[in-house]
Amino acid sequence: MTRTVEATMRVPATLAGTRLDQAAAELFSDYSRERLKTWINQGELTVDGERAKPKAKLVGEETLTLCATLEDEQRFTPQDIPLTVVFEDEHLLIVNKPAGMVVHPAPGNPDGTLLNALLHHHPALAEIPRAGIVHRLDKDTSGLLMVAKTLPTQAALVEQLQARTVSRQYDAVVIGTPVAGATVDAPIGRHPKDRKRQAVTAGGKPAVTHYRVVERFRTHTHVRCKLETGRTHQIRVHMAHARYPLIGDQLYGGRPKLPPGAADTLKEILREFPRQALHARRLGFIHPHSGQQMMFRAPLPDDLIMLLDYLREDHETMR
Repeated sequence: MTRTVEATMRVPATLAGTRLDQAAAELFSDYSRERLKTWINQGELTVDGERAKPKAKLVGEETLTLCATLEDEQRFTPQDIPLTVVFEDEHLLIVNKPAGMVVHPAPGNPDGTLLNALLHHHPALAEIPRAGIVHRLDKDTSGLLMVAKTLPTQAALVEQLQARTVSRQYDAVVIGTPVAGATVDAPIGRHPKDRKRQAVTAGGKPAVTHYRVVERFRTHTHVRCKLETGRTHQIRVHMAHARYPLIGDQLYGGRPKLPPGAADTLKEILREFPRQALHARRLGFIHPHSGQQMMFRAPLPDDLIMLLDYLREDHETMR
């Protein structure tokens, strides 16, 4: 189901000399910059009735006309799937996604997703693109996600992500023993030969990941990663690039590394760990309406606690 968005705004003199996409973001603030830019490129947002490029400079007093199509999420079925809601008010909600849950329906995962669960939890999200989902986590990554309940909130949170003012911190358990923390500053783009993978590539988008050591074991390390950017598979790609791939990462991790002389139980856990050992533990941002600094934390899930317990026991036993 789709609906038409129509609006007209006159460019005030105060925005003279401003780029079209920047002025549109000010005048149509219910929508994100990326969505407005798409509408400009598609000719759905015009200047005095004419198409223009997003970077076109305005002189003031032009008329911006928006006539665009928004697709409601009613094409997806609400499903009564349990959600762990960490916070909710009339503007947004924060959920703690379990490992194994896909965020958005796609070929191969038509339902049973976070989006289906959100539509059941709050049916009005059918009127918000992507049911208000602002950012994503991989299917097998657990942890915190923010969801907007209104268009203005969604636009504001997307703006914060683009401005890199959203704080996102992850726990990961990696193969190898880094001496200390570091920063991986390496562009990420589609792998040139494998379309399912991302890779560090010269033509990729800027990507920065900071990591520090939390606890070191014999052949593995618990690290804490902080994102500056949010590229697809960023932590998984960057840690593999640094030669510390995540335990259980079938796409980037390579073969498991087994500590010499380790107990059979630990060896089996490391061989069979069913997902990348990655958890979105902390999420911070400014509430778009109250202006309050918000900070949320999600405790480690049971499978990562178990993994760390066995690695710790092995480390202490073999010292």
